[in-house]
Amino acid sequence: MRWENLTPDSEHSRADAALFGAEAVITRTFDMPEFRGITFHEIRARSIVNRVPGASRMPFEWTVNPYRGCTHACVYCFARKTHSYLDLDTGLGFDSQIVVKTNAPELLRRRLSSRSWQGEHIAMGTNVDCYQRAEGRYRLMPGILAALRDHANPFSILTKGTLILRDLPLLRQAAEVTDVGISVSVGFTDETLWRTVEPGTPAPERRLDVVRALAGHGIGCGVLMAPVIPFLSDRPDQLRATVRAIAAAGATSVTPLVLHLRPGAREWFMSWLARHHPHLVDRYQRLYAEGAYAPKWYQRRITRQVHELAQEYGIGPAGAGMPRRIRPAAPAEPPTAEPTQLTLL
Repeated sequence: MRWENLTPDSEHSRADAALFGAEAVITRTFDMPEFRGITFHEIRARSIVNRVPGASRMPFEWTVNPYRGCTHACVYCFARKTHSYLDLDTGLGFDSQIVVKTNAPELLRRRLSSRSWQGEHIAMGTNVDCYQRAEGRYRLMPGILAALRDHANPFSILTKGTLILRDLPLLRQAAEVTDVGISVSVGFTDETLWRTVEPGTPAPERRLDVVRALAGHGIGCGVLMAPVIPFLSDRPDQLRATVRAIAAAGATSVTPLVLHLRPGAREWFMSWLARHHPHLVDRYQRLYAEGAYAPKWYQRRITRQVHELAQEYGIGPAGAGMPRRIRPAAPAEPPTAEPTQLTLL
């Protein structure tokens, strides 16, 4: 069945109107293999540029999120809680009920044109991935990137998606006129763990291919090594294998981030843990007894180990998970499997 031939599901559309307001225009469900079991709620949002709460630990103030919910289905995703604001399920519902803000590009262009906008940095991919599978059909990011380029507005992107390579020309054009940062999220390289904990994402090696491809076009790309999952991806040999692979891909930086379990994500992750690793449940309850974050001593240990490995392999840490700027340049030679010594960043 072709996407263009789909018709609104009237029952779902009535439910959308109750959930999202009159702006909810259509709900689509279809049997294409890559989207089977997923419902898309297409809405016309009222706004698209969101201010980050002042209490947030994030190193940026403004975000753009064209989607809510994510087919990556990462069991630890902290954004699961946001689905409860719409009275949607934070478990399977978060993975399969995707809100699409179809007017995101035009809303952004309007906001960037307003007199009140001061050209602040905009971060994308910080809530759910703007390059999740649905972006291949909805194609919201080209319009978003074009608006940012045309207004020379600085921005950054964090993604697990390989689809970002589709927009390489736009990224290079934007980098000619403003600060642009790109980071790819790769927390580990264990494919067995990946298949159960991040089932809807491209494999870690495919994500590292994105880093290689960007480096091959002269675009620097950092890696957010997130999450480091206690007792599952934090052994010294596992950390070494991951940092080595990140360095071999030509990453400009690596920034580790230990798993955090906020409400909404915590319940879903602990349910997954009980099914797949029941012997770890008690250890997690002790480690996260004080709240959403692992103890400071544990976070410092992981950070120190990763930074030491990064130095060994010739890459450096980025600041607080903030993607570095990319600058247009002549295409570089693709990185070799075993990198030579690079300048520390």
